[in-house]
Amino acid sequence: MSFLLGSGAGFSGDRTDAAVAVVAELIKRQQPAALVFETLGERTLAAAHRAMREDPESGFEPLLDELLAPVLRDCLDHDIKILGNFGAANPSGACQVIAELAAQLGRADVRIAQVHGDDIRQQLHSLDLQRWEAERLEMPSDDALISANVYLGAKALAEALAMQADVVVTGRVADPALFLAPLMHHFDWRWDDWDRLACGMMAGHLAECGAQVSGGYFADPGFKDVPGLATVGYPIIEVEQDGSLIITKPANTGGCVTEQTVKEQLLYEVHDPANYLTPDVTVDLTHAEVRQLAPNRVSVTGIRGKPAPERLKTTVCYEGVGRARRKFLTPGPTRWHGRNLPHRYCARGWCSVPR
Repeated sequence: MSFLLGSGAGFSGDRTDAAVAVVAELIKRQQPAALVFETLGERTLAAAHRAMREDPESGFEPLLDELLAPVLRDCLDHDIKILGNFGAANPSGACQVIAELAAQLGRADVRIAQVHGDDIRQQLHSLDLQRWEAERLEMPSDDALISANVYLGAKALAEALAMQADVVVTGRVADPALFLAPLMHHFDWRWDDWDRLACGMMAGHLAECGAQVSGGYFADPGFKDVPGLATVGYPIIEVEQDGSLIITKPANTGGCVTEQTVKEQLLYEVHDPANYLTPDVTVDLTHAEVRQLAPNRVSVTGIRGKPAPERLKTTVCYEGVGRARRKFLTPGPTRWHGRNLPHRYCARGWCSVPR
């Protein structure tokens, strides 16, 4: 029986009703399933740390209540695990909000796990930091530092599920690791089964940005038209024991899942298709095959994996002056993108640290 991965959000401030149709479809299928909320980016993490400076009880996803309220009870009642990096700078605060919400919904018995260890501000100057090749600036001074977070992998999340957590709350982890963890727990794959890890990681990569894979990223009106974007459906990934994937979306929702939408998301932010670096596995997409099976059903096979990199990506955010230049590192080893942003901080894919 396949395991179902549903996407509830793809960024901070995403639609708060998107998960409703996804959860309804997961319940209808009556298969093992997890719902993932991916709400954290480089600049949103910096913003969360700044918010926590002003109010120690904040620092997590501002829309957490609104995202979970429509679906939390249904997920708990139907054993659909919830994972989310909506803890941002304050996972403990997010856990408290979820516990209170569950109690209001009559499920005070909810089991919530918190994954921590990504915040390395206190250890920043004692770690063996290695800058990315494109980084030219010096490390910011302590008084300018906002945050420093390492991108954790899926192991701690899978351990939380093994401890029977209903909801797993994290700060900065690699986005697709949120999806890989329930697969590792459900299928009991080995942590050195590189091909299956790579398939699970790419299932997460396809779903992590929410509606991007169901038409949101592909859409270019007049050139690449996508129907029903106002009600675009968020993805559901069907994963088999052998790692094969089928990408689909809930019935009666807008958008589309086609070979083209899947290919664009498959290569999104991938610098080197033969060596896509993640904390848990190095992914090789050069033999991947994408095939339309039916309307809004696309299979992905042929993904291969290699051992994980020896070092973990770290992002350092610091105070800037005037208009900041935001630069971030894609999951590939050295490519940078940047654009001017009217924010008071800079977010940089600054360095890597040893495991």
